[in-house]
Amino acid sequence: MSGVIRLTRERARQLAVMGQSLDAERPGDVLDAVRRLGFLQLDPTAAVARSEHLVLWSRLGRGFRPDELARLLHRERSLFEYRAFVYPTADYPLLRPLMDAGGSPRRAAWLEANAAFRAYVLAELEARGPLRSRDLEDRSAVPWRSSGWTDGRNVGQMLEFLWAGGEIAVSARDAGERVWDLARRVLPVDAPAVPAAEAERELARRRLRSLGIARPAGPGGSGVAVEVEGVTGQWVADPDLLERPFVGRTAILSPFDRLVHDRVRALALFGYDYRLEIYVPAAKRRWGYYVLPVLRGDRLVARADARADRRAGVLRVAAMHLEAGCGEDDAEAARLELRELADWLGLAEVVVERTVVSSD
Repeated sequence: MSGVIRLTRERARQLAVMGQSLDAERPGDVLDAVRRLGFLQLDPTAAVARSEHLVLWSRLGRGFRPDELARLLHRERSLFEYRAFVYPTADYPLLRPLMDAGGSPRRAAWLEANAAFRAYVLAELEARGPLRSRDLEDRSAVPWRSSGWTDGRNVGQMLEFLWAGGEIAVSARDAGERVWDLARRVLPVDAPAVPAAEAERELARRRLRSLGIARPAGPGGSGVAVEVEGVTGQWVADPDLLERPFVGRTAILSPFDRLVHDRVRALALFGYDYRLEIYVPAAKRRWGYYVLPVLRGDRLVARADARADRRAGVLRVAAMHLEAGCGEDDAEAARLELRELADWLGLAEVVVERTVVSSD
Protein backbone atom coordinates (compact mmCIF):
# COMPACT_ATOMS: atom_id res chain seq x y z
CA MET A 1 0.00 0.00 0.00
CA SER A 2 1.28 3.47 -0.85
CA GLY A 3 0.51 6.84 0.68
CA VAL A 4 -1.35 7.41 3.91
CA ILE A 5 -3.86 4.80 5.03
CA ARG A 6 -7.26 6.19 6.06
CA LEU A 7 -9.02 4.62 9.02
CA THR A 8 -12.46 5.11 10.47
CA ARG A 9 -12.53 6.11 14.13
CA GLU A 10 -14.05 2.72 14.85
CA ARG A 11 -11.08 0.92 13.26
CA ALA A 12 -8.63 3.23 15.04
CA ARG A 13 -10.27 2.32 18.36
CA GLN A 14 -10.02 -1.36 17.49
CA LEU A 15 -6.28 -1.02 16.92
CA ALA A 16 -5.92 0.65 20.33
CA VAL A 17 -7.93 -2.11 22.03
CA MET A 18 -6.02 -4.92 20.29
CA GLY A 19 -2.69 -3.27 21.10
CA GLN A 20 -3.59 -3.38 24.79
CA SER A 21 -4.78 -7.02 24.60
CA LEU A 22 -8.30 -6.03 25.60
CA ASP A 23 -9.97 -7.79 22.67
CA ALA A 24 -11.16 -11.40 22.67
CA GLU A 25 -7.65 -12.71 21.94
CA ARG A 26 -6.43 -12.81 25.53
CA PRO A 27 -2.79 -13.37 26.53
CA GLY A 28 -1.91 -16.90 27.59
CA ASP A 29 -0.50 -16.09 31.02
CA VAL A 30 1.03 -13.32 33.15
CA LEU A 31 4.39 -13.32 31.37
CA ASP A 32 2.71 -13.21 27.96
CA ALA A 33 0.54 -10.30 29.12
CA VAL A 34 3.50 -8.25 30.35
CA ARG A 35 5.44 -8.99 27.17
CA ARG A 36 2.53 -7.76 25.06
CA LEU A 37 2.01 -4.63 27.17
CA GLY A 38 5.73 -3.91 27.49
CA PHE A 39 5.45 -3.10 31.18
CA LEU A 40 3.09 -2.89 34.16
CA GLN A 41 2.76 0.27 36.20
CA LEU A 42 2.83 -0.33 39.96
CA ASP A 43 0.51 1.66 42.18
CA PRO A 44 -0.39 0.86 45.80
CA THR A 45 -3.83 2.50 45.75
CA ALA A 46 -6.18 -0.41 46.26
CA ALA A 47 -9.76 0.76 46.77
CA VAL A 48 -10.67 -2.24 44.61
CA ALA A 49 -7.30 -3.92 43.99
CA ARG A 50 -3.76 -2.79 43.22
CA SER A 51 -3.53 -1.35 39.71
CA GLU A 52 -1.07 -3.93 38.38
CA HIS A 53 -3.40 -6.71 39.53
CA LEU A 54 -6.46 -5.07 37.95
CA VAL A 55 -4.56 -4.60 34.67
CA LEU A 56 -3.66 -8.29 34.57
CA TRP A 57 -7.18 -9.37 35.56
CA SER A 58 -8.59 -7.21 32.72
CA ARG A 59 -6.40 -9.14 30.27
CA LEU A 60 -6.42 -12.65 31.75
CA GLY A 61 -9.77 -12.91 33.48
CA ARG A 62 -10.74 -14.75 36.64
CA GLY A 63 -7.86 -17.25 36.32
CA PHE A 64 -5.30 -14.57 37.24
CA ARG A 65 -3.88 -14.76 40.76
CA PRO A 66 -1.67 -12.00 42.23
CA ASP A 67 0.72 -14.55 43.71
CA GLU A 68 1.59 -15.62 40.16
CA LEU A 69 2.97 -12.13 39.49
CA ALA A 70 4.96 -12.29 42.73
CA ARG A 71 6.34 -15.71 41.75
CA LEU A 72 7.56 -14.49 38.36
CA LEU A 73 9.13 -11.43 39.98
CA HIS A 74 10.83 -12.89 43.02
CA ARG A 75 11.33 -16.60 42.42
CA GLU A 76 11.54 -17.29 38.69
CA ARG A 77 12.82 -13.76 37.97
CA SER A 78 11.33 -13.75 34.47
CA LEU A 79 10.03 -10.28 35.41
CA PHE A 80 11.78 -7.50 37.31
CA GLU A 81 10.79 -4.30 39.06
CA TYR A 82 12.34 -0.99 38.05
CA ARG A 83 11.25 2.52 39.05
CA ALA A 84 7.55 1.79 39.68
CA PHE A 85 7.20 -0.51 36.67
CA VAL A 86 7.49 -4.23 36.00
CA TYR A 87 9.33 -5.37 32.87
CA PRO A 88 10.18 -8.73 31.28
CA THR A 89 13.69 -9.69 32.37
CA ALA A 90 14.43 -10.51 28.73
CA ASP A 91 14.10 -6.74 28.07
CA TYR A 92 16.74 -5.80 30.65
CA PRO A 93 19.43 -5.14 27.96
CA LEU A 94 17.08 -2.63 26.28
CA LEU A 95 16.70 -0.70 29.54
CA ARG A 96 20.36 -0.81 30.52
CA PRO A 97 21.30 2.28 28.42
CA LEU A 98 18.71 4.27 30.39
CA MET A 99 20.25 3.04 33.65
CA ASP A 100 23.74 3.95 32.43
CA ALA A 101 22.72 7.47 31.37
CA GLY A 102 23.62 8.92 34.77
CA GLY A 103 20.48 10.85 35.66
CA SER A 104 20.29 14.50 36.64
CA PRO A 105 23.31 16.66 37.57
CA ARG A 106 21.78 17.10 41.02
CA ARG A 107 21.67 13.36 41.56
CA ALA A 108 25.26 12.97 40.36
CA ALA A 109 26.47 15.77 42.65
CA TRP A 110 24.72 14.27 45.70
CA LEU A 111 26.18 10.83 45.02
CA GLU A 112 29.64 12.34 44.63
CA ALA A 113 29.30 14.22 47.93
CA ASN A 114 28.22 10.97 49.57
CA ALA A 115 30.77 8.63 47.97
CA ALA A 116 31.63 6.97 51.30
CA PHE A 117 27.93 6.46 52.09
CA ARG A 118 27.41 4.89 48.66
CA ALA A 119 30.38 2.56 49.17
CA TYR A 120 29.01 1.54 52.59
CA VAL A 121 25.57 0.64 51.16
CA LEU A 122 27.07 -1.43 48.36
CA ALA A 123 29.46 -3.19 50.77
CA GLU A 124 26.62 -4.04 53.15
CA LEU A 125 24.56 -5.50 50.32
CA GLU A 126 27.60 -7.45 49.14
CA ALA A 127 28.22 -8.91 52.60
CA ARG A 128 24.71 -9.21 54.06
CA GLY A 129 22.19 -8.76 51.26
CA PRO A 130 19.38 -8.91 50.51
CA LEU A 131 18.45 -6.13 52.96
CA ARG A 132 15.59 -3.75 53.69
CA SER A 133 16.23 -0.02 53.96
CA ARG A 134 15.81 -0.22 57.75
CA ASP A 135 18.79 -2.61 57.87
CA LEU A 136 21.14 0.17 56.69
CA GLU A 137 22.54 3.09 58.65
CA ASP A 138 22.30 6.68 57.50
CA ARG A 139 25.96 7.57 56.94
CA SER A 140 25.33 10.50 54.62
CA ALA A 141 27.79 13.38 54.69
CA VAL A 142 25.34 15.69 52.91
CA PRO A 143 21.60 15.18 53.54
CA TRP A 144 19.15 15.05 50.64
CA ARG A 145 17.06 18.21 50.55
CA SER A 146 13.60 18.37 49.03
CA SER A 147 10.35 20.25 49.54
CA GLY A 148 8.55 16.89 49.44
CA TRP A 149 8.38 13.75 51.53
CA THR A 150 11.91 12.61 50.54
CA ASP A 151 13.57 15.46 52.47
CA GLY A 152 16.19 13.98 54.80
CA ARG A 153 15.37 10.40 53.82
CA ASN A 154 18.96 9.72 52.94
CA VAL A 155 19.01 5.92 53.02
CA GLY A 156 15.90 5.78 50.84
CA GLN A 157 17.32 8.27 48.36
CA MET A 158 20.64 6.43 48.15
CA LEU A 159 18.81 3.18 47.40
CA GLU A 160 16.61 4.89 44.81
CA PHE A 161 19.60 6.41 43.03
CA LEU A 162 21.61 3.18 43.05
CA TRP A 163 18.48 1.45 41.71
CA ALA A 164 18.03 4.07 38.97
CA GLY A 165 21.66 3.55 37.94
CA GLY A 166 21.27 -0.21 37.73
CA GLU A 167 23.69 -1.01 40.57
CA ILE A 168 21.08 -2.59 42.85
CA ALA A 169 17.68 -4.19 42.30
CA VAL A 170 14.56 -5.24 44.16
CA SER A 171 15.11 -8.85 45.13
CA ALA A 172 11.80 -9.42 46.92
CA ARG A 173 8.95 -7.74 48.78
CA ASP A 174 8.32 -8.27 52.49
CA ALA A 175 4.73 -7.26 53.31
CA GLY A 176 5.01 -4.74 50.48
CA GLU A 177 8.39 -3.37 51.59
CA ARG A 178 11.17 -3.60 49.02
CA VAL A 179 14.09 -5.89 49.80
CA TRP A 180 17.31 -4.86 48.04
CA ASP A 181 20.32 -6.70 46.66
CA LEU A 182 23.13 -6.15 44.20
CA ALA A 183 21.84 -6.11 40.64
CA ARG A 184 24.14 -8.93 39.56
CA ARG A 185 22.32 -11.29 41.93
CA VAL A 186 18.93 -10.43 40.48
CA LEU A 187 19.38 -9.42 36.84
CA PRO A 188 21.33 -10.72 33.82
CA VAL A 189 23.94 -7.95 34.05
CA ASP A 190 26.36 -9.92 31.86
CA ALA A 191 23.92 -10.09 28.93
CA PRO A 192 25.30 -8.61 25.69
CA ALA A 193 24.93 -4.83 25.61
CA VAL A 194 22.52 -3.15 23.19
CA PRO A 195 23.65 0.22 21.78
CA ALA A 196 21.55 3.09 23.12
CA ALA A 197 20.17 4.15 19.72
CA GLU A 198 19.16 0.58 18.85
CA ALA A 199 17.53 0.11 22.26
CA GLU A 200 15.59 3.35 21.84
CA ARG A 201 14.30 2.29 18.41
CA GLU A 202 13.23 -1.13 19.65
CA LEU A 203 11.49 0.27 22.72
CA ALA A 204 9.67 2.79 20.50
CA ARG A 205 8.53 -0.02 18.21
CA ARG A 206 7.24 -2.00 21.19
CA ARG A 207 5.49 1.02 22.67
CA LEU A 208 3.60 1.52 19.43
CA ARG A 209 2.76 -2.19 19.31
CA SER A 210 1.20 -1.95 22.76
CA LEU A 211 -0.71 1.24 21.90
CA GLY A 212 -1.87 0.07 18.47
CA ILE A 213 -2.15 3.66 17.24
CA ALA A 214 -0.54 6.88 18.44
CA ARG A 215 0.67 10.28 17.38
CA PRO A 216 4.08 10.07 15.67
CA ALA A 217 6.98 10.50 18.09
CA GLY A 218 9.11 12.30 15.51
CA PRO A 219 10.68 12.03 12.04
CA GLY A 220 11.81 8.53 11.16
CA GLY A 221 9.81 6.92 13.93
CA SER A 222 8.25 3.46 13.83
CA GLY A 223 4.84 2.59 12.46
CA VAL A 224 2.73 3.16 9.36
CA ALA A 225 1.36 6.63 8.68
CA VAL A 226 -2.44 6.76 8.96
CA GLU A 227 -5.21 9.32 9.06
CA VAL A 228 -8.28 8.91 11.26
CA GLU A 229 -11.67 9.96 9.96
CA GLY A 230 -12.94 13.04 11.78
CA VAL A 231 -9.72 13.53 13.77
CA THR A 232 -7.19 16.11 12.65
CA GLY A 233 -3.45 15.54 12.56
CA GLN A 234 -1.10 12.68 11.82
CA TRP A 235 -1.12 9.23 13.39
CA VAL A 236 1.00 6.10 13.13
CA ALA A 237 -0.25 2.54 13.55
CA ASP A 238 1.38 -0.77 14.26
CA PRO A 239 1.62 -2.55 10.89
CA ASP A 240 0.97 -6.01 12.32
CA LEU A 241 -2.43 -4.93 13.68
CA LEU A 242 -3.72 -3.14 10.59
CA GLU A 243 -4.98 -6.29 8.86
CA ARG A 244 -5.97 -8.23 11.98
CA PRO A 245 -9.72 -8.82 12.40
CA PHE A 246 -11.27 -7.51 15.59
CA VAL A 247 -13.43 -9.43 18.03
CA GLY A 248 -14.33 -7.43 21.11
CA ARG A 249 -15.39 -8.18 24.65
CA THR A 250 -16.34 -6.30 27.80
CA ALA A 251 -13.56 -5.31 30.21
CA ILE A 252 -13.31 -3.21 33.35
CA LEU A 253 -10.10 -1.22 33.52
CA SER A 254 -7.81 0.10 36.22
CA PRO A 255 -7.88 3.89 36.63
CA PHE A 256 -4.22 3.74 35.49
CA ASP A 257 -4.86 1.53 32.45
CA ARG A 258 -2.80 2.49 29.40
CA LEU A 259 -5.88 2.47 27.17
CA VAL A 260 -6.99 5.69 28.91
CA HIS A 261 -3.63 6.92 30.19
CA ASP A 262 -3.27 9.41 27.33
CA ARG A 263 -6.28 11.62 28.01
CA VAL A 264 -5.99 13.49 24.69
CA ARG A 265 -5.94 10.25 22.69
CA ALA A 266 -8.86 8.81 24.68
CA LEU A 267 -10.93 11.90 23.88
CA ALA A 268 -9.94 11.99 20.20
CA LEU A 269 -10.57 8.31 19.44
CA PHE A 270 -13.14 7.23 22.01
CA GLY A 271 -14.87 10.53 22.81
CA TYR A 272 -14.06 9.66 26.43
CA ASP A 273 -13.18 12.60 28.64
CA TYR A 274 -11.17 10.83 31.31
CA ARG A 275 -9.60 12.33 34.40
CA LEU A 276 -7.86 10.50 37.22
CA GLU A 277 -9.44 11.92 40.39
CA ILE A 278 -7.71 9.88 43.11
CA TYR A 279 -5.58 12.89 44.02
CA VAL A 280 -8.37 15.45 43.58
CA PRO A 281 -10.08 16.78 46.75
CA ALA A 282 -13.42 15.02 47.28
CA ALA A 283 -15.47 18.20 46.82
CA LYS A 284 -13.93 18.77 43.38
CA ARG A 285 -14.41 15.27 41.97
CA ARG A 286 -16.83 14.85 39.09
CA TRP A 287 -16.84 11.07 38.82
CA GLY A 288 -15.46 9.71 42.11
CA TYR A 289 -12.34 8.49 43.91
CA TYR A 290 -11.46 5.15 42.27
CA VAL A 291 -13.25 5.20 38.94
CA LEU A 292 -13.02 2.15 36.68
CA PRO A 293 -13.55 2.73 32.94
CA VAL A 294 -15.76 0.12 31.26
CA LEU A 295 -14.87 -1.05 27.75
CA ARG A 296 -17.39 -2.83 25.52
CA GLY A 297 -16.00 -3.89 22.19
CA ASP A 298 -14.23 -0.80 20.86
CA ARG A 299 -16.27 1.71 22.91
CA LEU A 300 -15.75 3.07 26.39
CA VAL A 301 -19.33 2.93 27.57
CA ALA A 302 -19.26 3.70 31.30
CA ARG A 303 -17.25 4.47 34.41
CA ALA A 304 -17.86 2.91 37.81
CA ASP A 305 -16.92 4.60 41.09
CA ALA A 306 -16.13 1.38 42.94
CA ARG A 307 -14.83 0.20 46.30
CA ALA A 308 -14.25 -3.30 47.63
CA ASP A 309 -15.92 -3.58 51.03
CA ARG A 310 -14.13 -6.75 52.10
CA ARG A 311 -15.57 -6.80 55.59
CA ALA A 312 -19.12 -6.93 54.21
CA GLY A 313 -18.18 -9.02 51.16
CA VAL A 314 -19.57 -6.38 48.78
CA LEU A 315 -18.27 -4.58 45.71
CA ARG A 316 -19.88 -1.17 46.24
CA VAL A 317 -20.41 1.10 43.24
CA ALA A 318 -21.41 4.55 44.46
CA ALA A 319 -22.32 5.51 40.89
CA MET A 320 -22.12 3.97 37.45
CA HIS A 321 -22.00 6.70 34.84
CA LEU A 322 -23.08 5.63 31.34
CA GLU A 323 -21.64 7.58 28.44
CA ALA A 324 -23.93 9.55 26.15
CA GLY A 325 -25.56 7.33 23.52
CA CYS A 326 -25.16 4.13 25.55
CA GLY A 327 -28.19 1.97 26.20
CA GLU A 328 -29.49 -0.67 28.58
CA ASP A 329 -27.48 -3.40 26.83
CA ASP A 330 -24.30 -1.47 27.65
CA ALA A 331 -25.42 -1.02 31.25
CA GLU A 332 -26.16 -4.74 31.54
CA ALA A 333 -22.78 -5.65 30.07
CA ALA A 334 -21.12 -3.38 32.63
CA ARG A 335 -23.09 -4.96 35.48
CA LEU A 336 -22.14 -8.45 34.35
CA GLU A 337 -18.47 -7.51 34.26
CA LEU A 338 -18.73 -5.96 37.72
CA ARG A 339 -20.08 -9.34 38.85
CA GLU A 340 -17.00 -10.98 37.29
CA LEU A 341 -14.79 -8.53 39.15
CA ALA A 342 -16.54 -9.27 42.44
CA ASP A 343 -16.12 -13.01 41.91
CA TRP A 344 -12.41 -12.58 41.26
CA LEU A 345 -12.09 -10.49 44.42
CA GLY A 346 -13.98 -13.10 46.43
CA LEU A 347 -16.90 -10.73 47.15
CA ALA A 348 -20.38 -12.19 47.36
CA GLU A 349 -22.41 -9.21 46.17
CA VAL A 350 -22.35 -6.17 43.87
CA VAL A 351 -24.30 -3.12 44.97
CA VAL A 352 -24.74 -0.33 42.39
CA GLU A 353 -26.20 2.57 44.34
CA ARG A 354 -27.19 4.63 41.32
CA THR A 355 -26.84 4.66 37.54
CA VAL A 356 -26.42 7.98 35.77
CA VAL A 357 -26.83 8.48 32.01
CA SER A 358 -24.63 11.25 30.65
CA SER A 359 -26.31 13.92 28.54
CA ASP A 360 -23.02 15.36 27.18
